[in-house]
Amino acid sequence: MPFEPFTRLTAHIAPLRASNIDTDVIMPKIFLKGIDRKGLDAGVFHDLRFLPNGTPDPKFVLNRAPWTEARFLVAGDNFGCGSSREHAVWGLLQLGIRAIIAPSFAGIFFDNCARNGLLAIEAGSDDVDHIMDHARAGAKVTIDLPAQTIETVGSTIAFDISERRKFMLMNGLDAVGLTLKRRDEIAAFEASYLAERGWLTEPERIDR
Repeated sequence: MPFEPFTRLTAHIAPLRASNIDTDVIMPKIFLKGIDRKGLDAGVFHDLRFLPNGTPDPKFVLNRAPWTEARFLVAGDNFGCGSSREHAVWGLLQLGIRAIIAPSFAGIFFDNCARNGLLAIEAGSDDVDHIMDHARAGAKVTIDLPAQTIETVGSTIAFDISERRKFMLMNGLDAVGLTLKRRDEIAAFEASYLAERGWLTEPERIDR
């Protein structure tokens, strides 16, 4: 499924200091019952965002200004650990989150981000601490994907990303979309391959 391209964005960034935030915290299993992706934004951090009576918990960061408008998250180590559930990524995107910065991510969650248009940035611990300080102060940051930088007040932090992942994010492509970018090459290969192996398309002969 195509998604909104990511190039350069300036926004508030919400601080989630904890490490090992797992996918059941990000998207509780009760929200996995649907047969489509609708309404998953309500499930994101549900048990942290809402009190037992269903009202928003004023203590949780995403319920407090200015982080109600946050488009980025900065978190501790091993973000997205636990079970594999793309619903966690789908819900974060529906909530408006476009990028997450952390020292490390769980592998499956990191790959799910890449496949669905959520920018996951691995940064050094000192850089994450620096960004966390800006986040807690309510400052905005700018993420420039073409330049591979995170800009805070008075500093610019470079980050690494694979060329393939970067291309997909900048062009709003999932794995299928990336493959279809090469449809002409695929068609040419298919025609050439079959031309050299005519028996693949010839009717089956049965000798009686």
